[in-house]
Amino acid sequence: MTRTTTTVHSVPVAPTMGALRPLGLDEVTITGGFWGRRQEVNGTATLAHIGGWLEREGWLANFDLAASGGLPEGRRGREFSDSEVYKYLEAIAWEIGRRGAAGEATDELEARFRSVVARVAAAQGPDGYLNTRFGRPGQPARWSELEWGHELYCLGHLFQAAVARARTRPDASDGLVDVARRAADLVCEVFGEGGIETICGHAEVEVGLAELGRALDAPRYLEQARLFIERHGRGTLRAIEWGRSYFQDDVAVRDAEVLRGHAVRANYLAAGAADVAVESGDDELLHALDRQWDTTVERRTYVTGGQGSHHQDEAFGEDWELPTDRAYSETCAGVASMMFSWRLLLAQGDPRHADLIERTLFNVVETSPSTSGTAFYYANTLHQRRPGAEVDADTVSRRAESSLRAPWFEVSCCPPNVARTFASLAAYVATADAAGVQLHQYAPASIRTTLGDGREVALEVATEYPRSGSVRVTVLTDAAEPWTLSLRVPAWASGARLTVLDAGGAVVSHSTAGPGAATVERAFAAGDVVELSLPVEPRYTAPDPRVDAVRGCLVVERGPEVFALESVDLAGTPLAASDFADLRVDPAAGLREDADGGVGATIVDERTDARAEVPLVRYHDWAERGPSQMRVWLPVVGA
Repeated sequence: MTRTTTTVHSVPVAPTMGALRPLGLDEVTITGGFWGRRQEVNGTATLAHIGGWLEREGWLANFDLAASGGLPEGRRGREFSDSEVYKYLEAIAWEIGRRGAAGEATDELEARFRSVVARVAAAQGPDGYLNTRFGRPGQPARWSELEWGHELYCLGHLFQAAVARARTRPDASDGLVDVARRAADLVCEVFGEGGIETICGHAEVEVGLAELGRALDAPRYLEQARLFIERHGRGTLRAIEWGRSYFQDDVAVRDAEVLRGHAVRANYLAAGAADVAVESGDDELLHALDRQWDTTVERRTYVTGGQGSHHQDEAFGEDWELPTDRAYSETCAGVASMMFSWRLLLAQGDPRHADLIERTLFNVVETSPSTSGTAFYYANTLHQRRPGAEVDADTVSRRAESSLRAPWFEVSCCPPNVARTFASLAAYVATADAAGVQLHQYAPASIRTTLGDGREVALEVATEYPRSGSVRVTVLTDAAEPWTLSLRVPAWASGARLTVLDAGGAVVSHSTAGPGAATVERAFAAGDVVELSLPVEPRYTAPDPRVDAVRGCLVVERGPEVFALESVDLAGTPLAASDFADLRVDPAAGLREDADGGVGATIVDERTDARAEVPLVRYHDWAERGPSQMRVWLPVVGA
């Protein structure tokens, strides 16, 4: 691996070595389009919604009680509720950085951020300990319930919030970074060599420590992250009914063949292990993680990018065990999967990792929040057999039991996880290396960065992706020497076309590009244009025949988006009275595409032979029109 980072920008992940250097919020601004709209909703509605529920449910007030001596009697929320406050802080920090980079006012957010930090800081003990559930009179002792207590897990999210603040407002005086530093020092003291040599039942502290170590130039934190990674698989946690694989405490990380156990825990651990592997130059560990990624994507990942097929333990199933109606596909697992894939992409530069990020973004992370950004799915089923029940906007829901998006959950890890992801999304768009710039996710964007040799590069990206497959990149800076612009070509995009035009509009070159990356090496002049045309026409996709649950079915995709059949679209057709379970798709009739990128398919009632062309819904938009039945995988006529 090559050294990548000299100046650290506003990024969630800043490895010092690797194939690619991430470009941060101060280098990339999403200026509109699909993801621009989502970022706007996230910043104006979702963050306020989360803050309101944290206050209403008393999870923020827990810190006030801790500071005033009011615990344990008044404490509310689960043992891990502190972590939701930290993820909320992280989301606000990234949003402040995003708006500030775009020249927008951030005073109100800044005041909110500082107010919450002050309440958190007041609850911290003199030695750096910070948790509202443990360690006080009448509460369980510190570190006494590592299987389920989530103390270290919560601190991992605190560390990531501090990283976001340090990277977006390095001169801020709010104190969050100091709070995190003191807590991290305590973790190293208690769990370092010769201390408590075990792990947290929920991985997260590893990735938090690793990035905090990078952000604060504190090798001690990276070393502690390494110790936690190496302790997994030693069986130091008490066994539970689902086995030690639930905690990833059954097999050493470097010896595992596939991600297993609780899907969020597994991906957070893998992300932290990737950080450790990169910083320590541990190629064996990095190769093991890449092997696990490959096998997991091939055998244990839904067509949506979702991961986790078990409800009881929120876990991966066995190979090819991917039931649609019992899909768990937790939103947080999607976020964690992105985190793992992004680290492998930075380390190795393989576009396959960006492919999975795109699939997961559009079909898991984007599916969770409502269009309004104020209701969420915790789990993301691929098949709703019965119409769900209406959700009360003022009622806390059980996590996976909500059949429609709910405003808040007893376990509300997903809303702030989604919020921090969307607030920092520009940092996942592009990277750079010594040779040039790479585009991984497509959105209207402004990009300005400096290559390793000091050359400045500025780009404008114009696209209506995924409605349109055209991605037009205009170079805004002259270059005396050639550099390389690379654009990802997704695995589904056979027959992509790449066109280069000079500043006068004359075609310089025209070529086809296969899946992977399309590259142009050129001494670009200001006004040069590179246009990638991706074939986003709708298509049928067949499942792997080893997935029993969907044998004899097809799924409809268009570009990166998965589509579904939803019962509300049967109204007014000959299928309006049909039993949803009797419906089949007729692939021989082809697929219809409208001007807005909508897709229709011919659906047949197997019992009555009634048929109709029915519009399909983008999976991330399903259930926006009220209770419905839905399925992603469609049985084929006569199969």
